[in-house]
Amino acid sequence: MLAIAAAWVGVMLLIGGFVLDRTVAAIIVDNFDAQLESRLDAMIASVELSEEGELRYARPLSDQRYLEPYSQLYWQISRKGQAPYRSRSLWDRQLPVDTSVQKDGLLFTDVQLGEELLRVIERDATLPGVPVMFHFQIAQDRSGLDAQLARVRTTVLVSLGVLGLGLLILAALQAVYGLRPLRRVRAEIAAVRSGAVQRVSTDYVSEVTPLMHGINELLEQAEDQADAARRHAGNLAHALKTPMTVLVNESADKDTPLAITVRRQIMSMRRHVDHHLARARALGRRGALNMRSSVWPSLEALRRTVERMYPGAVTIDLDGADNLDFLGERQDLEEMAGNLIDNAAKYGGGRVFVTVKAETDDVLVIEVEDDGPGISPDERASLFQRGARLDTDKPGTGLGLAIVRDVAEIYGGRVELGESDDLGGLCARLFLPRADQQGSSMSA
Repeated sequence: MLAIAAAWVGVMLLIGGFVLDRTVAAIIVDNFDAQLESRLDAMIASVELSEEGELRYARPLSDQRYLEPYSQLYWQISRKGQAPYRSRSLWDRQLPVDTSVQKDGLLFTDVQLGEELLRVIERDATLPGVPVMFHFQIAQDRSGLDAQLARVRTTVLVSLGVLGLGLLILAALQAVYGLRPLRRVRAEIAAVRSGAVQRVSTDYVSEVTPLMHGINELLEQAEDQADAARRHAGNLAHALKTPMTVLVNESADKDTPLAITVRRQIMSMRRHVDHHLARARALGRRGALNMRSSVWPSLEALRRTVERMYPGAVTIDLDGADNLDFLGERQDLEEMAGNLIDNAAKYGGGRVFVTVKAETDDVLVIEVEDDGPGISPDERASLFQRGARLDTDKPGTGLGLAIVRDVAEIYGGRVELGESDDLGGLCARLFLPRADQQGSSMSA
């Protein structure tokens, strides 16, 4: 907007300035020429031919500069075959005669005479009772005229420059204040994305209000679709798990090849169902942009749950920031962190250390460390494959880390495996989007 306004104002001012300069300059030059013409008429009216045939003035010309040498104002009367009759101001110089002057016509020319540039008006005329044609000339130095034209041109340029600057400032103010509602829209959408508010405000000027209503309708539609996805995932889970449970129970006490095959295939089906249902639930909840969940209460709940699963065998310690919020659904947070804590409790030596901290303004990290034997760097990458397990003696489906990775990636996060500096075992780092702290913060 500012670039277009600047280009348009610049072009219009250039055109207007050119026209104004030409017009004012023409008026000034015309006025200068009118004064010269008036002087020429006065000279012709005052001159006469004496009885001796010499030119003389019946009355002296009023301007004394004609009598002062090089006074910048001159006159000259020429006649064919005779030396010209000149003003004393010309001194030893002579004006060139232009023979292209038509009878009873005026001619204006610029003539360089020595160091002076003269504006010359000339015409042919006869005197009363004398049939001879005389050539009359009035000349004046045009330095004053050029100085006046320069002042006018400078005034025009400065005035139009100030006008152009004022117009550009006005355009900038219009852009700043006119687009202020859109900056507020951007801030409100950012607040919705961070989970600080559920809906954007509709208290705007009439041109922006329909946009805000449309954004709220879009948010409501996204939430409805997310709820529908969650319901669908839950219904599908119940619909599939019930018959699978029946099949497992029917084949549990049988050692026939068919029963063993059924149990093995059902376990494979369960891993795939759990994995894809977890992804579907996370994707459905990710559509609701304004979800936010407090991290510390979820970790406290997970600690109590896992310690009850392994009574007296596992000690879980929590440390770090207790006021961070995850930009997402609490159930997904607990599914990711719960898998990491459960793996640390299951495969570690009995001690689990969980740390929460802010990595950046937009990212938080949950570190889960254990005192187990750890995992070599070559084997860490394979753990993220569905069904991968290094210890087949412990119960489980081998699905946990794959779910953690997939759900974290849906939220734009990631999970990394490394070595614990404090406990010597495995250290799993879960990086997740962090909700801003406008709203409230949670403490333990």
